[in-house]
Amino acid sequence: MTAGFKAGANAAANVAANVAANVAKVFIDGEAGTTGLQIRGRLEGRADIELLRLPEGARKDPGARAEMLNAADLAVLCLPDDAAREAVAMVENPGTRLIDASTAHRVDPDWVYGLPEFDAEQPTRIAGAKRVTNPGCYALASVALLHPLVAAGLVPAETPISINAVSGYSGGGRQMIERFENPDRPDAIATPFRAYALGLTHKHVPEIQRRSGLALRPLLVPSVGRFRQGMIVQIPLHLGALPGRPRAAELHAALASHYQGRRFVEVAPFEATLAMAHLDPEGLNGTNLVRLHVFANEAEGHAVLVALLDNLGKGASGQAVQNMNLMLGLPEGAGLGAGLDAGLDAADAPPAAA
Repeated sequence: MTAGFKAGANAAANVAANVAANVAKVFIDGEAGTTGLQIRGRLEGRADIELLRLPEGARKDPGARAEMLNAADLAVLCLPDDAAREAVAMVENPGTRLIDASTAHRVDPDWVYGLPEFDAEQPTRIAGAKRVTNPGCYALASVALLHPLVAAGLVPAETPISINAVSGYSGGGRQMIERFENPDRPDAIATPFRAYALGLTHKHVPEIQRRSGLALRPLLVPSVGRFRQGMIVQIPLHLGALPGRPRAAELHAALASHYQGRRFVEVAPFEATLAMAHLDPEGLNGTNLVRLHVFANEAEGHAVLVALLDNLGKGASGQAVQNMNLMLGLPEGAGLGAGLDAGLDAADAPPAAA
């Protein structure tokens, strides 16, 4: 372990000792938004933290927010990018630690990337960090699939990557939720499915490129379906076009090795994946899991890397709580237990032989 990692471990141990003696104070700046509400729901009732809250009328008061930010041991920013930057500037207390759920700091080298499963040392980095940037939903899924394969040399950094993804409409926040759920709105959305970000400038792309280790900007084609939450991210690969011509089973083995022993990233068995006929984007809703699959047609040299997750769980609020737990020296899975034992859904299991 390097000196930096030792320092992080020492900081985490100090925080844990302080928490044991004095319950940590946590403030959610932007708790009325979609992600903030989900985080609050995961924290309410926990005896190991104290939630600091503002009255509804003071939630947008800069002075009241600054007071809470500086009173907190840890604050979670659930704000638009510019508002998140403003919140960071309000923090004068050197003891206040931050998790930013916005896009504002996701490629900032001064912020630790909040994906504990990134590598073996990442939990220690997060535990000792003053500033952690929570991953985006599409980005978390894409990085979880690509980073281990790029690091292993199976997918060279120079490989052109295309990413196709579909999310539940809660990913668009309160406005999109209301447009899907309220047919009386003049801008109501009645279609079952729509592609968006067709200018090919989605805000998660820089994060995907940086955190996956890609030399080329990936092409992300996101879409939204008429279901509230859940997500599927797909990355097709022509295996014969890769320099080492790896087999799909090798990709699966690299992912399984990378995530071995990690509670919140599950690599589905290769043979079970090959037997599947379909995948439900809502299959992991209510959990902090992301499940990775490698689908393949070995005869044609084709593979599709797939990640399944709850866009509001591992893709947002669940991940923020996981990072908070690490930063406060608490059990990593505290408050994240519901649904964690979910296996392959019955609907996704291979059909019985006729």
